[in-house]
Amino acid sequence: MELSAKLVRSQLNFFKPFVAGCSLETTRKGQDKLGELMSALHKREVIFRDHDFEQFKGAWVMPKDERRSGVVLYLHGGGYTCGSLDYAKGFAATLASECGVRVFCGAYRLAPENPYPAALEDALTAYDYLLKKGYAPQQILLCGESAGGGLICALCLRLKQLGRELPCGLIAISPWVDLTGSGKSYEFNRDNDPSLTEELLQFYARCYTQDPTDPLCSPLLGDLTGFPPTLIFAGGDEILLDDARGLHERLKKAGSKSRLIIAPGRWHAYVLYCLQENMEQDIYEINRFMTQNLSPARSLRWMRLDNAAKIYPAAKRRNWNNFFRISATLTEPIDRAVLAAALDVTVRRFPSIAVRLRRGVFWYYLEEIPHTPPIQDEKSCPLAHAPFRQVRQCAFRVLVYKDRFAVEFFHALTDGTGALVFVKSLLAEYLSEKYGISVPAEKGVLGRLEEPSPEELEDSFARYAGDVTASRAEATAWHLTGTPETDGYKDLVTLMVPADKLRSCAKDHGVSVTELLCAAMMQAILELQAEKVPNPRHRKPVKVLLPVNLRKLFPSKTLRNFASYITPEIDPRLGACSFQELCALVHHKMGLENNRWTMRAKFAANVASERSPVLRVMPLFIKNIAMKAVFDTVGECKSCLCLSNLGRVELPDVMVPYVRRMDFIIGVQAKAPHNCGVVTWGDTAYINCIRSIREPELEYHFYRVLHRLGLPVKVESNMR
Repeated sequence: MELSAKLVRSQLNFFKPFVAGCSLETTRKGQDKLGELMSALHKREVIFRDHDFEQFKGAWVMPKDERRSGVVLYLHGGGYTCGSLDYAKGFAATLASECGVRVFCGAYRLAPENPYPAALEDALTAYDYLLKKGYAPQQILLCGESAGGGLICALCLRLKQLGRELPCGLIAISPWVDLTGSGKSYEFNRDNDPSLTEELLQFYARCYTQDPTDPLCSPLLGDLTGFPPTLIFAGGDEILLDDARGLHERLKKAGSKSRLIIAPGRWHAYVLYCLQENMEQDIYEINRFMTQNLSPARSLRWMRLDNAAKIYPAAKRRNWNNFFRISATLTEPIDRAVLAAALDVTVRRFPSIAVRLRRGVFWYYLEEIPHTPPIQDEKSCPLAHAPFRQVRQCAFRVLVYKDRFAVEFFHALTDGTGALVFVKSLLAEYLSEKYGISVPAEKGVLGRLEEPSPEELEDSFARYAGDVTASRAEATAWHLTGTPETDGYKDLVTLMVPADKLRSCAKDHGVSVTELLCAAMMQAILELQAEKVPNPRHRKPVKVLLPVNLRKLFPSKTLRNFASYITPEIDPRLGACSFQELCALVHHKMGLENNRWTMRAKFAANVASERSPVLRVMPLFIKNIAMKAVFDTVGECKSCLCLSNLGRVELPDVMVPYVRRMDFIIGVQAKAPHNCGVVTWGDTAYINCIRSIREPELEYHFYRVLHRLGLPVKVESNMR
């Protein structure tokens, strides 16, 4: 809603005598009410998120239609004596909504309770906060009206003193930059300005500083050399007109770019009133300035699905979306607001994960999400089914339960290795935000200020595929069956084993930890099949799918999918074997296939199919039918389950005291009711067995096998 200039001027003239004579407390309440009214005009177009500093309050104001990648730091006016967070949100909401840009407003400490340099210190704190959030100075634009206009100039002077890089631009609305009151407009506009008096400004100046000649209080008196481009608004009738003119002239003389817009017949800070006669032109000028100096309006980034990811949208079922999950349990309850702020930073660092699935003519593709997804409460079992339309809105979700947060990923985005990097970086940002610690970019934590490298976003399957393709012919495995959970509930059994004893046991058998667990799982399945199928001749091969991180074989830094599989198998119809023989079988299978030549041939077949001219022009709905048939034929039926081991999680030392536990869970498939995810944190290996059937028979046999190996096992379960 826009207001007429005539109406606003009449109201300001009416209240001017009362404002001049009322108490400071009354003035503050009136100014806050004005901010609340301004916020209400845009409440449907923006999202507010408060952020508390030690000395003052701040707030994010985020547009629902975000079109720019930078941020505006907005510092409100009020003569350094008035203006709360409620007031600051008012014009911040206008900026966010009309310009499609994120705005952070800081309600700095007020005089006379907190005189200079409190406001300047708080402004610097807010600026540093944005740097910590991952914004470079070139992505930060300062905006302020009246005292806030002077404060953003003082902040630039302070940054110059500290040898710091300045922001990319300034928008100063009726800036108060000379607290000495030397401007001639105090005289010739005395009766024209309906909102301000010289006496009131003198009172504000005395409250704020004992030395109005200090350039950090009166920036007009400072050295403006090196200042960023500046856009200045002023009303032709305001008593601070000469402050705006003086700032413009000083900036031009210092060699800086400056543009001064004087609106005839308008008063102090008229831009904030969204006047019918001026608003369209004012917003146009602000948008043009932002496009020139902050960042232009942007379109969402998109990317093709990597080779492995293409099967997942096609193979979806009503009860299976192919999600997996990594979670961190901390030593204290999760602060949702802090986690939301950390997620907001992290998603901008991971453009290949902060995406949604979109349907094209020939292929699905990934498109960058326009907004950070909200934090969800975990109200059900891990990896609870979600409608596929949610994947089309955001292909990952963040869940919180007490002291644990979890990230669940649609498998088309990434594999366990890439997902772990995302979770580590999110955890680092959360701990930095909550506890003020500095986390180095090491051990899988990515630098928050770094731009994603092309290598992180590449399809490494296409890059490293060989010319020779391996055969896909495999025997069908025995399928575990049971009573399905009718409401989609997932039963989770976690086996906790001392990591040192697990490593020692594996060493005794001459295998790796992954190979030992695979052999133990195969032994458990063999025993369960023997119970279910008494006649040995009617039994089927037992096969366990073992994901292999291809980054260990190829020099890839991708954060997308880059894993293949090795499938150790044993046919019980050939006769019984000892556990040691089973370990040897798994070990030799891994040794035979876990090399770059064999792996290149394995995924080369998929890459060759993707490059087929016939397949490339085939409409997507036909591709989906074909790929679903292939998946049903050579996918689910070829193994009993998947056992994926992420290995030992390493974190920067400063993060370790805050983390109590890590977990890795992979979702069950539509026709394979069990899966197993393994991760080691600290001195414990967490083996998460998830199933979509009620009977815990496999977990029971698996536990017995581990117990016979002499391993002490603790068990947790969410079974109903």
